[in-house]
Amino acid sequence: MEQRILFVGGKGGVGKSTSAAAIAWNFAKAGKRTLLVSTDPAHNVGDIFDTAIGSKGKEVAPNLIALEIDPEVETTAYIDQVKQNVKGTVNPTMMQEVYRQLDTAKASPGADEAALFDKIVSIVLDEQVNYDRIVFDTAPTGHTIRLLTLPELMGVWIEGLLQKREKTNENYTQLLNDGKPREDPIYDVLRERQRRFKAVRDILLDEEKTGYIFVLNPERLPILETQKAVDMLHNYGIHVRTLIINKVLPEKVEGAFMLERKEAEAPYLETIAKRFAKQKRIYIPFFARDISTKDQFEQYATYV
Repeated sequence: MEQRILFVGGKGGVGKSTSAAAIAWNFAKAGKRTLLVSTDPAHNVGDIFDTAIGSKGKEVAPNLIALEIDPEVETTAYIDQVKQNVKGTVNPTMMQEVYRQLDTAKASPGADEAALFDKIVSIVLDEQVNYDRIVFDTAPTGHTIRLLTLPELMGVWIEGLLQKREKTNENYTQLLNDGKPREDPIYDVLRERQRRFKAVRDILLDEEKTGYIFVLNPERLPILETQKAVDMLHNYGIHVRTLIINKVLPEKVEGAFMLERKEAEAPYLETIAKRFAKQKRIYIPFFARDISTKDQFEQYATYV
């Protein structure tokens, strides 16, 4: 657990947010100034610490700051930044139409995802100097995979835009016949974004800096989803080294119902041990009650 940045992912409902919060809590107790970031639209971090958190960040314990990324707020900020980038590059008579189109784009598919990624890029690159550890409580597995693979996908996309922009500038220079390249603020913006995406990608792929943890329950669907996620991330050069297996029934159970559940759980635990033999596996017992008090949360944190 020496990495400065940790991503905690998994299928919804397996205890991902509680695990991420517990890891961050342990870092903070060890004297590490820690930032806990929730990227899941269904934020649970505030419920865990029984306080409203929001997008500005709030100290929920000594050395522990929690932040919930609000997709709507970030999308608005993202679009406003794009408006600033195009200002001065578009004919003033067309600015109102450009702004209208950008405002419409706020509701388009993928806008919130792009804004979310932009915020994460900012946190990874700009907040490291302020914290010893950053823990991301990410959205369910499918969103996590898209989030972690976006640097590569967007890097290719931006490279294509830059090449087109460069060709346009060359043609424009030839038309002017003065041999002088013209200033292109859009090109500069794209180049800067490419630089930041590459910097984030390098950090995400650096195992000394960044770690990935998946949380699952000993059940069929969480196992299948975790396997797909681990394999897909591996194809992108991202390796999941640690799994948290949550809600494991105790060794001794009583009653016909619990005995049957224990019998059904056993082959899933064997499957987890075989399929994820290369990963470190942390087992957390099934608690009798929901994690709803500080004492229960601290007890949970002792396992991670």
